[in-house]
Amino acid sequence: MEFDMMDEAFPFEGKIFVSDLQGPVTANDNACELTSRIIEGGEHFFQVVSRYENVLANIVRKDGVKAGDTLRLILPFLKAYGATDSSLLRMSREDLRVVPGADKTMRYVQEFMSSFIVSTSYEHYVGAACEHIGFPFENAFCTRLSMDMYEMEEWEEETLRNLAKEIVRMPLIKVPDNARNVRDLEQDDRMMVRRLEEIFWTEMTDLSSYQLISQVNPVGSDEKATSVVEICKRLSVPLEDCMYVGDGVTDVRALQVVRRSGGLSVAFNGNIDALREADVAVISENTIPTSILAEIFYRGGREGVLEAVEDWSMEGLKRSGMVHDYLLRECARLHPDHLPTVRRIDKDNMLPLYEEGMPVRNKVRKGPIQ
Repeated sequence: MEFDMMDEAFPFEGKIFVSDLQGPVTANDNACELTSRIIEGGEHFFQVVSRYENVLANIVRKDGVKAGDTLRLILPFLKAYGATDSSLLRMSREDLRVVPGADKTMRYVQEFMSSFIVSTSYEHYVGAACEHIGFPFENAFCTRLSMDMYEMEEWEEETLRNLAKEIVRMPLIKVPDNARNVRDLEQDDRMMVRRLEEIFWTEMTDLSSYQLISQVNPVGSDEKATSVVEICKRLSVPLEDCMYVGDGVTDVRALQVVRRSGGLSVAFNGNIDALREADVAVISENTIPTSILAEIFYRGGREGVLEAVEDWSMEGLKRSGMVHDYLLRECARLHPDHLPTVRRIDKDNMLPLYEEGMPVRNKVRKGPIQ
């Protein structure tokens, strides 16, 4: 993350809007989709590595491994199968799917709040998304890397391709809900963890492409929170004047920091990790609720949003006097019968909100390419 890039990107002071990319704005699982296109059996390969990363980060708690690190573990294999910076950008553009209304939302919010994207995704995908929705790339924090900086000889390509084929043949590691230690896994799963340990932390370490693992730092949960804090510092805006929208495990720390500082944290079709740390849950197939909440936050702060959520109806929004007529008309057009679910989260409704939101989350993520 290079904060000095942002000096020319701060148009005005006031309140700040920060959003994750994948989930609240775009519908792709970009790293998985790239792997599927580049590596034979790539979708399964990605899922095996992702499940292994989950074991390392949450059960083994291996030093230096965090949620989101699948994005660095797969890089040498993508390189071995011919991935370049231009091909990653091209495929990201070709496969880009935007959550309905997100382009309008991101343009609208920029009219009255300094707006930023904080994403775990590769810069190629974030650049393609910013280009598509008309968002300034200089206001985006993401995983920086250059595939073209690294050379790979044919023998190394062959070595990595053979390892990839071995990983593709592996079943997914099964992790019991109550697992707290590797010993809680079944024997076959423990054997797979050991084999993947050998591959990633012994056999690959002498390869030149291992620099892609050792030098690339995906923007995970802590990095997202750090980005939000740094943005607020650079703008001299307190965190209580920041609104953060996220949906998953890598948003947990940012949601937590904003919420505990008196700002507004929103889970948009969020998983259980995001719901635990957010003030408000949004369950919607389009982003009109994000636009509405952002405008209310701008005018009335966190308390104004929470009051509006308690009276979440078309009549209540009209009575609040804090929502532009354009948004009310658009909302009525998109949702003539009833508004999308927007609720303040508490311990009693968290699980029902998760169960209601998962089908919507899955439907949105399978939407058409735009």
